[in-house]
Amino acid sequence: MAATAHKPLGAITADDLAAAAPGSDATVLHAALRRALDSHGPAAVWGELCRSVLRPSVPFAVHRMLYYGCFAGFPSPTPPAWTPDPEEAALTNVGRVLEARGREFIGDAYKDPITSFSDFHKFSNENPEAYWKMVFEEMGVEFCVEPSCIWRDNDAYPGGKWLPGAQLNAAANCLTAKPGRSSDDPAIVWRDEGKDSEPLNFMSVEELRKKVCSLVANALDALDLPKGSAIAIDMPMNVDAVVIYLAIVLAGYVVVSIADSFAAPAIAMRLKISEAKAIFTQDYILRDDKELPLYSRVVEANGPMAIVIPVRGSLPIKGLRGDDLSWQDFLGRVDHTKAENYTAVEQPAYAFTNILFSSGTTGEPKAIPWTHITPLKAAADGWCHMDIRKGDVVAWPTNLGWMMGPWLVYASLLNGASMALYNGSPNSSGFAKFVQDAKVTMLGLVPSIVRTWKNTDCTAGLDWSTIRCFSSSGEASSVDDYLWLMGRACYKPVIEYCGGTEIGGGFVTGSLLQPQALSAFSTPAMGCNLFILDSSGNPLPQDSAGIGELALDPILFGSSTTLLNADHQEVLRRHGDEFERTFDGYYKAHGRADDTMNLGGIKVSSIEIERICNRVNDAILETAAIGVPPVGGGPEQLTIAVVLKDQSSQVEDLNQLKLAFNAALKKLNPLFKVSSIVVVPALPRTASNKVMRRVLRKEFSQAAQAKHSKI
Repeated sequence: MAATAHKPLGAITADDLAAAAPGSDATVLHAALRRALDSHGPAAVWGELCRSVLRPSVPFAVHRMLYYGCFAGFPSPTPPAWTPDPEEAALTNVGRVLEARGREFIGDAYKDPITSFSDFHKFSNENPEAYWKMVFEEMGVEFCVEPSCIWRDNDAYPGGKWLPGAQLNAAANCLTAKPGRSSDDPAIVWRDEGKDSEPLNFMSVEELRKKVCSLVANALDALDLPKGSAIAIDMPMNVDAVVIYLAIVLAGYVVVSIADSFAAPAIAMRLKISEAKAIFTQDYILRDDKELPLYSRVVEANGPMAIVIPVRGSLPIKGLRGDDLSWQDFLGRVDHTKAENYTAVEQPAYAFTNILFSSGTTGEPKAIPWTHITPLKAAADGWCHMDIRKGDVVAWPTNLGWMMGPWLVYASLLNGASMALYNGSPNSSGFAKFVQDAKVTMLGLVPSIVRTWKNTDCTAGLDWSTIRCFSSSGEASSVDDYLWLMGRACYKPVIEYCGGTEIGGGFVTGSLLQPQALSAFSTPAMGCNLFILDSSGNPLPQDSAGIGELALDPILFGSSTTLLNADHQEVLRRHGDEFERTFDGYYKAHGRADDTMNLGGIKVSSIEIERICNRVNDAILETAAIGVPPVGGGPEQLTIAVVLKDQSSQVEDLNQLKLAFNAALKKLNPLFKVSSIVVVPALPRTASNKVMRRVLRKEFSQAAQAKHSKI
């Protein structure tokens, strides 16, 4: 691996440990290290260290020293940070099925869940009929009308037709107790910011069903909107938002997802594209006792009829427009003689349930419809890859405006798990304590949250031992940050998860039946065939090492077949991300294909350079590597945008920092040279947290042009 400068484990002394962990008993640590060295092979030694030495209370400097020391000289850049235990693997969802039906699915080639996982993935692609029937049985999916088959070839769509003839309602499937669970079991556990020492709040499956039916679905019908009408939600992802979301789908309407962070113009564009007839929102968002306006943004966007929920309980909302309704008045329309029951609207599998949007940083966002099939894909990913089981508690800080919001609803409830919601900032110690108190078993997040936790040490002293795995999506992760994260839960694995709104889930991810490397993916998603394209656009041979743009086989369960405002028919879905398949079978993301630079005739990903630069100086929070064309043309010049941890300080000598960057980059390629460094207060990001390097590229190019024109 890259960190060859670190001392091998055998060379680490008690003095080294004392320097890394002042105040710790270095002698005891060193004795435990020597015992671990009796294990055979780096992975076995690392596993023993994780079990016997590296508790969360041990300073992270020791964790880092032992990790890099353990894998010093390792022949691959993706050493396993976690390796599955055979006994635990047999208890996972997939392991349990394979132990019972492995020979039925795979034949005599079946050995055990770990050894045969790759064969099972192949089976999921070659036998969709058997694979998806099994998944639906495991999740307890109920169809109003059973499909005639699982998949049928269809000339109209390159991806064929899934679940032909089926009728169902995805929301109704969330509101019944799964086999082995009771309707009294919790469906949602939550806490509001600022109430971190108060007891948790719980809502059972039956209470959720009653609220969805009585409080919202019946009241929705009283609005007299035609079935199939689009109804927007623009509010934080709290209990009310989840109830509203499920009620809209249950009643045969279509949710329009709008992130609560959007300004009025972005709200207006999404309302216009979707032709929304109504919108649910709050008067404001409460964060750190500050009132951030929300309803006023809907008004500024000239939104349709709004149903407005007061943040502070039953306080009346003043200044509503003439056609708008308070939450209390909306609920007052319910016929209370039938309030606790509602007959779910049966719909064809391809009927729309939700309209979501791409981030739209380059113009009008793509409007992506989810059907009643898409939730099954989201939940199936959770069942297989994150191993979400009945009785689990699943937390993932997100919003209904982004795909991970609806994903969380379905991946939790369709699998018989509880959804854990914290109504506040996930960057806080309050959220970290909520994870402990709610006994979260699967914690999803984005890397920027982990970076903040690590820098603020807000998880110190908390017990995250109930976590069985983490999952991560949204942006490229850092090895050091995720090594730190794993250590908070006694080295539980991180399941990296990369997909898209148009897919309803992931296309490349990890599994608890495979060794997991930091900042890497171990497998394509179940039921997904992916390809890496060469420079001519041709797929590389399957299972061969290489790097290029990623493309997907269009036969992919749950993926969208249409866009509301763009063409969407492709024989091979080119995803726009550059991926690498390593020689030992891992996948690594290298950012958007348009973030790939050509330096000295060599193609390199911005992310690859940024990972090196981020480690050069402790004062650096993050960097962005930009290829800027010089004035007058010529090869791109490498510019590094630098964000400092302490905004009030300055790097005294940018030339010295440039020299340090260049020295570090020599290990990647001696031809790579930093041309200039620009200190910026923050990196521009999309609303989904992806770095907008092209914004920086344009800004730096314009600055160079202006400077040149003055000469």
